[in-house]
Amino acid sequence: MANERIFAGVDVGSSRTKTVLMDASKQVIGHDVRHSGTVFSQTAEDGLKVALDMAKRPRSAIAKTVSTGYGRHNVTFSNATKTEIACHAKGSYYFFPKEIAIIDIGGQDNKIIKLDPLGGRRGFKMNRKCAAGTGAFLEEMSLRLNIPLEEMDAHAAQSEDMVKLGSYCTVFSGTEVLENIRNGEPVAAIIKGLFFSVIKRVLEMDSLSDNVVMTGGVVAHNPHLAEMAAEIIGKPVLVPKLPQFTGAIGAALYAMDTH
Repeated sequence: MANERIFAGVDVGSSRTKTVLMDASKQVIGHDVRHSGTVFSQTAEDGLKVALDMAKRPRSAIAKTVSTGYGRHNVTFSNATKTEIACHAKGSYYFFPKEIAIIDIGGQDNKIIKLDPLGGRRGFKMNRKCAAGTGAFLEEMSLRLNIPLEEMDAHAAQSEDMVKLGSYCTVFSGTEVLENIRNGEPVAAIIKGLFFSVIKRVLEMDSLSDNVVMTGGVVAHNPHLAEMAAEIIGKPVLVPKLPQFTGAIGAALYAMDTH
């Protein structure tokens, strides 16, 4: 219904800003993702306009907005803020309401969040000290290989071989990549090795429960990462319908709960 009240969640990450609109039945009716840029407040405004156009709703229909992420305090139209840990947890539990271990691979950081069967947080770990294992790492490697980032997943998925890299450091890994190219290693096998290093880096952060969920823009654009993770841990890996929007969905759900 056009006059139905809706709820907004805005996740301002250091790399991308994600906006979600949900109706009262907790269905996503509009969404947008874009580079966060240098003026977070304007980026959030632009994302909201696109999401509203998709939802075919006026701005006045928004009952409440909750913002999260690195730039959550820069969202001028937000009514409240929540931490990214809380929102990623709530968004993931929305898709998988059971005991889960969430692996979120973002542009600048990685997170592992553990939830109990009722959705309560049992603990979390975050890596922010190094770009290794993040979207920034893969972006840097795509430049080294001169292959567009959006094409790397297909290369990794089609390769039966893998070149394992000895270093997790972005700088040293770049040197290894160049050495492997010089030695004639297939590019697809090198990319598969880069994907493997990302997964191994994340899995070393903490132990995992039986139900593993992977979220984030890196997984959204590189689904082969989830397949590789499942092979390494020896159990299925769950990926939500909108893996890049999990935090924004959680923020929208908080807006609904507190309205």
